[in-house]
Amino acid sequence: MDANLFINYGEAVAMILFGIGFGNLLLQPNLIKKIIGLNIMDTAIYLFLAEKGYIRGRVAPIVVDGVQSMEAYINPIPSGLVLTGIVVSVSVSALMLALTIRLYKRYQTLDLDEISSRLKKEGL
Repeated sequence: MDANLFINYGEAVAMILFGIGFGNLLLQPNLIKKIIGLNIMDTAIYLFLAEKGYIRGRVAPIVVDGVQSMEAYINPIPSGLVLTGIVVSVSVSALMLALTIRLYKRYQTLDLDEISSRLKKEGL
């Protein structure tokens, strides 16, 4: 088992990062810290996809010197998924931060428990 963990250290690091982000998302009452936890989870998924898409000894799928054999190149789909995911993640993070700013302006706190108790008092 130790040999598999050493060979797949990238996947192991991705799982550890995902666990850290998930724990942060569940246990932190602060909205900014929850957003950071979600971004850590995103990063772990991108690392995992990049690890799975990499094949040792192969290069990016750009035809150079007329080599068109599929065995010479890595699969470009995981790289494309990671790039698309990063763009979506930045957009979602920006939206979450904008909503957090609005919540802070209204309730003067970033504590999610405090905000939810104030919402219950307001009857919303």
